[in-house]
Amino acid sequence: MQRSSVIRRALVAAVAVAVVTGCKAQAAGPEETASPSAPSSSASAPASPSGEASTPSDDKPSDAPTTASPSSSAPAAKVLMKDGDENKQVRELQARLRQIGYFDRAPTGFYGTMTGGAVKGFQKKRELPETGSVDETTWQKLVAMTHEPTADELKPSTTNKLDKPDARCMTGRVLCISKESRTLAWMIDGKVVSSMDVRFGSENTPTREGTFQVNSKSRNHVSTIYHTPMPFAMFFSGGQAVHYSSDFAARGYNGASHGCVNVRDRGKVSSLFDQVKVGDKVVVHW
Repeated sequence: MQRSSVIRRALVAAVAVAVVTGCKAQAAGPEETASPSAPSSSASAPASPSGEASTPSDDKPSDAPTTASPSSSAPAAKVLMKDGDENKQVRELQARLRQIGYFDRAPTGFYGTMTGGAVKGFQKKRELPETGSVDETTWQKLVAMTHEPTADELKPSTTNKLDKPDARCMTGRVLCISKESRTLAWMIDGKVVSSMDVRFGSENTPTREGTFQVNSKSRNHVSTIYHTPMPFAMFFSGGQAVHYSSDFAARGYNGASHGCVNVRDRGKVSSLFDQVKVGDKVVVHW
């Protein structure tokens, strides 16, 4: 009897151990603790013909970060030369454009409306964006089509070509002075009587722009400020005058005045001095 009781207790203990061991084996592992709303990997992956879950063709998880594609809009091209610039590279630009017929005057080194128009014409012919400014692409195409300008091409000795007269120059007796073409045209009632190359003040001592009149003349004037000769001086704005400059004749556009309008042809300015009267109009414009 006692033996039967011992056997029954032993059987009950064995069953209890078996039940506890079975619960531990079925406990959920870390990969099975996802929240109910998250689909399992086996459910979201399409089945392959063999019945196994397939992965994307690039073997990357579908939510892996990807490299952003380049922007469809390219950054704006860097501008090398533009309206208002004045330097040696602009002079070279004008000389190169002149070689192939896009710039019909002597290089001045100043980037104004005429230079911008010439650049637009060049860009249009080459199916480039017609910006009127010179970027790297425009410059390289121009350089490939032209040769390096010679000293004579950069600074020809011939008189600069006149641009279209300012509207203020079309009536009366006028010294019509263009900063863009660097010319002075002596005009009477809209007709050009004579013209000549001119040079202006530097950035620190600029030649004033606007409409003035000749207020005095001095054939053999000497500057009281700089103590330099100013032959055939025709004053129009304070101490600023149109006059002959031996420095302009010798160095050309490598130098600058202190604000006056320099003329390098002594014969022309001497003749002009004899014709101009006090009270005649002076127009300085771009």
